[in-house]
Amino acid sequence: MTTTVLRYQVKPERAEENQQLILAMFAELDEGELDGFTYKVFRLEDGMSFIHVCIEHDIADPDSLQAVPAFQAFMADLAGRCAVPPLATQATVVGGYR
Repeated sequence: MTTTVLRYQVKPERAEENQQLILAMFAELDEGELDGFTYKVFRLEDGMSFIHVCIEHDIADPDSLQAVPAFQAFMADLAGRCAVPPLATQATVVGGYR
């Protein structure tokens, strides 16, 4: 199981646009019912910081988040929306509940 955590901060005037792109991505994911990963996005209290957590499960022939058109649209101008550039790190799940 591989876990990637992505953290960044968007420009204040681009925060709502960023959230709408994320919501569009989740709407498309819900329609596709993809297997092989868990994906969560958090918007922090400051309203401009976002944290994405993607957990890739160990299954045969998993679907790819990269293949989702709404994810591609989200990623297309992420750097342009950011005040603080994205930082991706690998993480280890220590525990969880539901």
